Amino acid sequence: MDTAARTGDPSLTFRDAVESDAAALVELIDSAYRGDASRAGWTTEADLLGGQRTDRDAVLEVIEAPGSRLVVVERDGELIACCQLEHRGTAAYFGMFAVRPALQGGGLGRTIIAEAERTAREAWGVRTMEMTVISAREDLIAWYERRGYRRTGTMSPFPYGDERFGIPQRADLEFELLVKDLTA
Repeated sequence: MDTAARTGDPSLTFRDAVESDAAALVELIDSAYRGDASRAGWTTEADLLGGQRTDRDAVLEVIEAPGSRLVVVERDGELIACCQLEHRGTAAYFGMFAVRPALQGGGLGRTIIAEAERTAREAWGVRTMEMTVISAREDLIAWYERRGYRRTGTMSPFPYGDERFGIPQRADLEFELLVKDLTA
């Protein structure tokens, strides 16, 4: 996979995660969203949720599920980002997206999401990309809107009481479905 030519960054490599990546991926994902380390970047959810963002079992589930890929992004051999792609008929689901906090804000996320969209289109022939975002994350939703995603108004409940997804700091959390047409 020659991702350097497609992304314009010869130092980036993209590959599918393997079981031995699980611990490093959990650390990366948690560092991008939870706790004090996440405050170095702009994707922090630390004011909305405490506890973990994911765990080893959830990461392994994505790695091992049919029609699913957990893509590892490395720069010079160092794990710097990841994202989940899941084939869902004519759509792909994009999730578990994390960029090291110190590297956020420099265009890396934009490069990764573009590569994820291209990969889903080419590998599965999908027409749309879908994701869910906590609706209170207006700044994050605005970032995705600038990348061509649109809010659908379709909401799903946050899994209150299941600490595998974090410890809510407020009672109004829910997920909104965002979609992007990949054929345009």
